[in-house]
Amino acid sequence: MNHQKLKCYAVLLETAKRVPSLVARMPRGHSHLIDQLERALSSAILNLAEGNGRTSPKERARFFDISLASIAETSSAIDVMQAFRLVSIPDGDAIRSSLKIAYSMIVRLKRPRI
Repeated sequence: MNHQKLKCYAVLLETAKRVPSLVARMPRGHSHLIDQLERALSSAILNLAEGNGRTSPKERARFFDISLASIAETSSAIDVMQAFRLVSIPDGDAIRSSLKIAYSMIVRLKRPRI
């Protein structure tokens, strides 16, 4: 599949692989935040793949926009978890750094092909 060749796809998948160990250290009672984080990150990855599979530039851009919004939501979930002191600053910053890299790569993918 073509989406598996995208560097931003690989960055997001690597970020997703770090989430289980991050949330495993969280105290009980915050499953709603964990669920939100996992759903937002999954959405970022899945919409990136779907957009890359579209042939219409307009549809491709629309799915990439959804992926970008889901990356922002993922970052916000980390912000909330840090504010509640559920995630350490270094752990949250590392994930956000990966999200920023993927975000900028997707923005570049959205540019029209010439």
